[in-house]
Amino acid sequence: MTEAIRQNIIKVCTEKIKKKGENVGLSFYAFFTNKNDNPKLLMDVAKWWIKKHELDHFEKAVKIRKLVQNKL
Repeated sequence: MTEAIRQNIIKVCTEKIKKKGENVGLSFYAFFTNKNDNPKLLMDVAKWWIKKHELDHFEKAVKIRKLVQNKL
């Protein structure tokens, strides 16, 4: 994953947590616009989410933010 997408994931998670609380869940699609304008980046994040961490479709934003902040 690029540093830019890491920062975007942290930003999106933080915003969602502020708005909806610590129990808010997200899918990896939350970090992208509705257009698939960067399929390689989308696949990189999908592989990180699904293959590397074996995460469910929806996960708690606090968990995702922590994983990304720790660069896991």
